[in-house]
Amino acid sequence: MQNANLKKFGELLKELRMKQNLSLRDVCKKVNYDPSNWSKIERGLISPPSDESVLGQWANALGLGKESKEYYGFIDQANIAQGIIPDYIMQEKDLVKALPAFFRTVRNEKPTKKEIDDLINLIKNN
Repeated sequence: MQNANLKKFGELLKELRMKQNLSLRDVCKKVNYDPSNWSKIERGLISPPSDESVLGQWANALGLGKESKEYYGFIDQANIAQGIIPDYIMQEKDLVKALPAFFRTVRNEKPTKKEIDDLINLIKNN
């Protein structure tokens, strides 16, 4: 069964490529990537690369300005497709401590009162 997050990232990748009027082969030449694998990523069949520098190169080739909201959204979508929590989140110790409560809440499991309070404080302070 196809992962919905892989499919969503693949659709984004294809949309961005098409906006730049790049064929699949043209974009692959720009970023030195195998067209067959790029096609599989666009179709949601395989995960995008996990290397952020590679993803940054892709974002640049797709016309996303470095450090822009769109650039970071692209990187975040790639991480989500892979099931990876981005490094910038993992570097925040307080945020990492709140992740279990967040995940339980998303799964519709009841977090403890302390976990809810910690999460509220974290959100208010950021």
